[in-house]
Amino acid sequence: MKATIVNYRGSVHSQKTSHMILLPEGVKTRKDADKLKGKEVIFTTESKKLIKGKIAAAHGSKGAVRAIFERGLPGQSLGGKVDIGN
Repeated sequence: MKATIVNYRGSVHSQKTSHMILLPEGVKTRKDADKLKGKEVIFTTESKKLIKGKIAAAHGSKGAVRAIFERGLPGQSLGGKVDIGN
């Protein structure tokens, strides 16, 4: 399953670069997003490096999820795609 990186997780004064908000394809409700909790997420850089993460929770009511990666993702990753596996 593919997902689009929407934004970093953050607040007014801070930004967590290893926490990302993802919008999975085909997921429209929070109930569907809750089913993805615990699944592995892989982001591939242009130089073919893999950055792994895990879906932590649903985010909002329209199917977005929050993923926590091993290390921070670059700003160029916004709008990019990630793979959601097992």
